[in-house]
Order: sequence, then structure tokens, then C-alpha cells
Amino acid sequence: VQLVESGGGLVQPGGSLRLSCAASGRISSTYVMEWYRQPPGRQRKLVAGITSGGRTNYEDSLKGRFTISRDNAKNTMYLQMNSLKPEDTAVYYCSYSDSGPAIYWGQGTQVTVSS
Repeated sequence: VQLVESGGGLVQPGGSLRLSCAASGRISSTYVMEWYRQPPGRQRKLVAGITSGGRTNYEDSLKGRFTISRDNAKNTMYLQMNSLKPEDTAVYYCSYSDSGPAIYWGQGTQVTVSS
């Protein structure tokens, strides 16, 4: 499975961005895809996840500002980020896992929130 993130960039505080994660390869009918982020000098942490059935989960502090979704027909996952804050600055990664042992990662996309 290959994952390619896009949609990152520089945005002012209060602005919005939508990240995309396009998956290709052997995609299972049952999977979990997730967004993680890694601020400079800090650990990578879960932002949100979504199953192939549409069940979602979020890091508690991000609920209401971030929305995860997916388009199964396009094998693409999205992260809509609103009301962005400087502390949201990080490299954002997507991941994919299914019933197999591997977890696949994208290369990451930089999000910078700054005036």
C-alpha cells in the first residue's frame, strides 16, 4: 500500500486547510486510516482515525475543529482543519492498516500556522 499526502502549506491563524491522503495498491475492504502529526522536536501523536465503515475517532482537544472523512471510491482520506492555531503547526502523516501485520505511512505534509 502506498500513501501520498497533500494539501499542507502556510496558513494564518484562524484559517483552514484540507489535507488529503490518497491510497493505492492492495486496499482491503476492511481497514483503518488515521492522521497523525508531529510538531518540531516532539513525538508523533494521533489526530483522528476512520474505519472503512465510517466510524471515526478524534484526539479530544481537536474535536469540533478537525473533521476526518473518506471517499472509498477514490481510496482517499481527508482531514478538514478549521480555526487553525500556531500550535497546530506540524508535519501531518497518514497511515493505513488492515488485518495484516504492517502499518503503512505516507511521507508527510507540512502544515505551518503563522501570521
